[in-house]
Amino acid sequence: MGKTTKDQLGNLIERDESRPPPSVILVRPQLGENIGAACRCMLNFGLTDLRLVAPRDGWPNPAAEPMAAGAFDVLNNASVFETTEEAVADLKFVLAATARRRELEIPVIGTDDIGPKLRGLSESGLPTGILFGPEKAGLTNADTVLADAILTYPVNPAFQSLNLAQAVNIFAYIWANSVHQNIPEVFNRDISDAAPKQDLTGLFDHLEVELERAGFFFPESKRALMAQNIRAPLTRAKMTVQEIRTFRGIVKALAEGRGKARVERDKS
Repeated sequence: MGKTTKDQLGNLIERDESRPPPSVILVRPQLGENIGAACRCMLNFGLTDLRLVAPRDGWPNPAAEPMAAGAFDVLNNASVFETTEEAVADLKFVLAATARRRELEIPVIGTDDIGPKLRGLSESGLPTGILFGPEKAGLTNADTVLADAILTYPVNPAFQSLNLAQAVNIFAYIWANSVHQNIPEVFNRDISDAAPKQDLTGLFDHLEVELERAGFFFPESKRALMAQNIRAPLTRAKMTVQEIRTFRGIVKALAEGRGKARVERDKS
């Protein structure tokens, strides 16, 4: 069964609760600002189940709202637990995010492998979650031992401390990237949108005429190579008709001036 909710623009979206995304569990978080920022990161990448274990300043925390930046679907529905054990009670697979070496016999998994594993568990309908420790000291061994695996990020060994919200953001991206392998449609413009080659050739001619007038092609022996180096990136851009018109307007404005600027230039 799906759950219908609204996005920030008021559009109705449906979530498939039979394939639950991972829960994010913040254990004894200290700053409301970090909780709010974590909410924003989560919703950016499609995570909505936030669980808080004994937040230091209580809950709700007014400091969280500004940093959530509109991610109220996550913020207002956060669950609060007294212990980590209670927070993970209904989960089938739990990760512990930590960069510290532990004297615990728990498998360690890296960022390249965890995405597909979580995706497979989600596709099977199994609830999963990840533990993040408090800002000052991170997870204790008592927290970590509840996990099925430790997730570690490839951070600089000499400076391993991540901001809590940053750590959540990395995980949220890993999750989203494992689910959405295709490029979003808005960034995947079809080549059919590209302008006809004659429009592109017209841009080349226009630009090269003005560059010639400006003395750009020097020495003359290198003119062909210089023109080629200009044309190549413009061709790769696969500009639309409107983009070419805009570009030609820029060339004309630079060459002749425009409006008041053109009048002042002619006077000088």
